[in-house]
Amino acid sequence: MTLSDSFGRKINYLRLSVTDRCNLRCSYCMPAEGVPSLPHGSILSYEELLLVARAAVGIGIEKVRITGGEPLVRKGIVPFLARLSDLPGLAHLALTTNGLLLEEMAGSIYDAGVRGLNISLDSLRPDRFSAITRGGDLARVMAGIAAAELAGFTHPKINMVVMRGVNDDEVVSFAAQTLDRPCTVRFIEQMPTREEKAWQALTVPGEELLERIARRYLLIPLERGAYAGPAREYRIDGAAGVLGFITPLSGHFCGSCNRIRVRSTGMARGCLFSDREIDLRPLLRVGDLPGLEEALRRMICFKPDRHPLNWEDGKARPLAMSRVGG
Repeated sequence: MTLSDSFGRKINYLRLSVTDRCNLRCSYCMPAEGVPSLPHGSILSYEELLLVARAAVGIGIEKVRITGGEPLVRKGIVPFLARLSDLPGLAHLALTTNGLLLEEMAGSIYDAGVRGLNISLDSLRPDRFSAITRGGDLARVMAGIAAAELAGFTHPKINMVVMRGVNDDEVVSFAAQTLDRPCTVRFIEQMPTREEKAWQALTVPGEELLERIARRYLLIPLERGAYAGPAREYRIDGAAGVLGFITPLSGHFCGSCNRIRVRSTGMARGCLFSDREIDLRPLLRVGDLPGLEEALRRMICFKPDRHPLNWEDGKARPLAMSRVGG
């Protein structure tokens, strides 16, 4: 079954948030004091989340990515992942994590059926990593990445949010991680998700990053895969891994967007920055699978042609990233 929106884009990818809670306070995601946790009753149960996924797969979604907050902090996440991976019609199950709990949990989530793993890593320097994440332990994340590779995640994705004057001097060092390891390092433009003045000063355009790396290495462009996200991908000539560039500001990728999102509160939206949402909770409370399928189809119909972020106007768009699922 092929699922398309009103602009003819194939929609096959659901990002499903299971919690708004996180064990880090990354500077580009939330304020230093964090954000108030939502009441327990506001968060969908695992049964409800599974029903959302079943409805999505029923209308044509093939890939589901579990996000947060930090999904591994939610109790009972591994049995939920195992049930999710057994859904008929689901071709690919992935998870995004900050890696702090990965050393202990990598084997369990792989055995549960997760095959795609994204790990946030914004610096290879312990002091800088701790400053960006406001207390994160780089050694724990690196141990988690090693445990993931040992568990069977042969092509983990390392996500680096690049910020000028903060960590952009490490871009070439990050790229070099792919020379001998079959991982994917993805460089993400910092987005104005909070009320920040002069936020453009932090954002390094993807083309600039590409040029920096190309001065050191020969880059070969790659074709997008069937379940690819928004990254433009390249391989350093002879390297084992891949580089990806995600450019929501300098190079809109909305024309090929294949994603929808459901927040941990049951609100569905077609775009990270969209104001239009559908509340799935009334349908979830009564277990109305056909109604959920219809609601998701309706939400896809009003998926916007592009997100509203604008490099030129300088306006930040406040967004509680940990509650939307990144």
